[in-house]
Amino acid sequence: MTNSSALTALQSLNATNKSLETTQSRISTGYRVATASDNAAYWSIATTMRSDNKANSVVQDALGLGAGKVDTAYTAMNKAIEVVDKIKEKVLLAKTAGTEDRAKIQSEIDTYVAQLKDNVGGANYAGSNLLKTDSTADSQKLSVITSYNRSDTGAVTTGTIDVSFGSTRLIDSDAGGAATGILDKTGTASGA
Repeated sequence: MTNSSALTALQSLNATNKSLETTQSRISTGYRVATASDNAAYWSIATTMRSDNKANSVVQDALGLGAGKVDTAYTAMNKAIEVVDKIKEKVLLAKTAGTEDRAKIQSEIDTYVAQLKDNVGGANYAGSNLLKTDSTADSQKLSVITSYNRSDTGAVTTGTIDVSFGSTRLIDSDAGGAATGILDKTGTASGA
């Protein structure tokens, strides 16, 4: 108790141990302010930021899912355009062909129509098909969360992009109603 050098060394050892505990806590949590006792104001800010970061991660996942759905529809739409172009070529060929050749051409057109329906029907991504939708369904749009914002007052808002099924529908999956898809329309070619 009277050895001042030993007391100084003990105090130094205690300070080193306390600093070591603090450093180990920071290493194990990865946070400089891991608890409210470290710094209450910074802890509150950091907790809010971590929460917002998780919300932004969800938004990023939703954007990726939405992009996948749109990319799938885009690819199927391009395939549909290619098939419709082939059908158009066959219709024009039928105008110049003889009567016996028209039956063969019609058979080819029927094959293309079946291929077109298969392409559109197979354009599913994560349970969504933007090209084959039900015109009588309650939800007539695909909503994708695009943003998460916190104002300076703490109010949280989210943004979305809505894709109307009516503007992307090629085939109406409602079997009982009036078909409203672009490819559901029927017509006749005069002179063919």
